[in-house]
Amino acid sequence: MDNAAKQMIIETARFTLRPVQQSDTGLIEMHGSDIRVAGNTTSIPHPYPPGAADAFVARANETDRTEDIWVLDGSKSGHAELIGTISLTRQDMGTRDGKQSEISYWVAPAFWNTGLASEAVNAILEANPQSCDAIFASVFQDNPASARVLTNAGFAYIGDAESYSVARMANVLTWTYVKKLI
Repeated sequence: MDNAAKQMIIETARFTLRPVQQSDTGLIEMHGSDIRVAGNTTSIPHPYPPGAADAFVARANETDRTEDIWVLDGSKSGHAELIGTISLTRQDMGTRDGKQSEISYWVAPAFWNTGLASEAVNAILEANPQSCDAIFASVFQDNPASARVLTNAGFAYIGDAESYSVARMANVLTWTYVKKLI
């Protein structure tokens, strides 16, 4: 796909971060249908509707997108081709605030507490594929494991807020973090 030529591939010890491709739709649908995954995100609906995975892949490959999405491809470690996703969404903060992006991620429940999310976040920070001055993130307050991923990667807590979760159909309290890269 056109996206592959425009988006960096990042290698880690246990997986490859690569652009989303059409063959990922089955695993996206399988994991997205799991309330444990959807309920920890703002944007994945539950129940997962027909066609949502195809729409996700199409959005990830748009040429004028503001979000770069990578899949955690576990093939090199004998795992599935998609064991999670991680994304950077460009934020228009004006020239005074520098170039910033928001990082988001999820990992399939079978791989929770294995360090894969930390490895993915650290790989994105090291590669800095969008040449950001800072990266920020928000996690639901009832998901302390995701907060630990961020603090262990050097993100600083900057405050509380709330975000709407499509799966939960409710506003959920969040913690917000930032990491200065420059």
